[in-house]
Amino acid sequence: MRKPILQTSYFCLSLFLLMVAGQVQAQIKATDYTANWPEWRGFNQTGASTTGNPPVEFSETNNVKWKIEIPGKGHATPIVWGTQIIVLSAVPTDIKVQKNAEAAPSPMSPTQTDMVHKFTVLSIDKITGKTNWQTVVDEEVPAERTHELGSWASNSPCTDGENIFAFFGSRGLYCLDMKGNVKWKRKFGVMDIVASFGEGSSPAVYKDKIFIQWDHQGKSFMYALNKKTGEDVWKFERDEKTSWTTPLVVEVNGKTQVITSATNKVRSYDFETGAIVWELKGMTSNVIPNPVYADGILYLMSGFRGNALKAVDLAKANGDITGTAAILWEYNQDTPYTPSPVLMRGKLYFLKGNKGILTCLDAKDGKVIYSNQKLDGISDIFSSPTASKDQIYVAAVGAVDVVKAGSEFALLAKNTLDDTFEASPVVVGNDLFLRGYKHLYCISKK
Repeated sequence: MRKPILQTSYFCLSLFLLMVAGQVQAQIKATDYTANWPEWRGFNQTGASTTGNPPVEFSETNNVKWKIEIPGKGHATPIVWGTQIIVLSAVPTDIKVQKNAEAAPSPMSPTQTDMVHKFTVLSIDKITGKTNWQTVVDEEVPAERTHELGSWASNSPCTDGENIFAFFGSRGLYCLDMKGNVKWKRKFGVMDIVASFGEGSSPAVYKDKIFIQWDHQGKSFMYALNKKTGEDVWKFERDEKTSWTTPLVVEVNGKTQVITSATNKVRSYDFETGAIVWELKGMTSNVIPNPVYADGILYLMSGFRGNALKAVDLAKANGDITGTAAILWEYNQDTPYTPSPVLMRGKLYFLKGNKGILTCLDAKDGKVIYSNQKLDGISDIFSSPTASKDQIYVAAVGAVDVVKAGSEFALLAKNTLDDTFEASPVVVGNDLFLRGYKHLYCISKK
């Protein structure tokens, strides 16, 4: 009589354990990305962490959990996964190589180097600030020039939680495991960037693919790579000149699209085949701000020698959508040149040009909530604002302003630090990470 009861008990216990395991696994899948900062503009590439709550006020002596010096130079925004912060840097050595003396100097980069650099991926412990590991993926003299305010490590990495994908532009793409071992590498050639402004587009990873937007003054391409091997899944030539945006991957009506913003055209590629889903005549010259997406609407903007902001209803986007009903609204003024926007809770926040002047629009209809609000102590800015649950962090030269998120503009704090910031702030939980020219800061309530 007991045998069936025991079998039933074991069955119920096994079923219960399977259900618990399934719930735990579902929770892990649901929170892996939202609890981290896996790409340069964070989860969903909106520039926002809706659950984060770092300090509003801080300084060199207040709410700095730790501060460490980072070797070399790099403006790549760090990423965070678990307890690891991944930082990219170009570290100069004492080795010099004779360069072509006839090469034309660039007025934007008077300090063109002839020194060998070590292109380095570092893992920093999020809790302590100690270095877990650092891996040199390449050593060479940069063949190209860069802007005097730029660096040879300005492309941010990304991760799927199992591997790190570190992109150094003309040095190539490197896949590392979470312990810093290189699994594969892929070269694409040397970029010819307009006016020697330097490189900056970052890779995007989604499911089984990595996407590279290779726009420059030579032949431009869009690459979809197998993330396990680095081999082409598909590749298409693009009629584009230099852009610095990062591909945005979205799912619309059960299908996945890869969207790229550029000067000649904005294009949406089919995730699986690379076929053009829709396209739109391009933005201004020198497109840098990333597209952002939420609730079925895509937002595109640029601001060099002109202003462009377009909201696209992706459910209506098919073929050439220029001048069609797929364009929900436009707001062609006060748009950013370098900084990307923030999209959070139905509001679109962006800076004017490269200035500390903030505008907030209703993301649904483009109505102005507020505009041309001056940030204290910030003039020139090249980083992008980052939002947490209740505030927006804007980092520039020695200053990090904190603005209230919501319908009313309010400057909550002006914070001063001993560094210059061109990488964008990163928010994970109650921690704010700031990568400066010299240091990496962890700002957290003590």
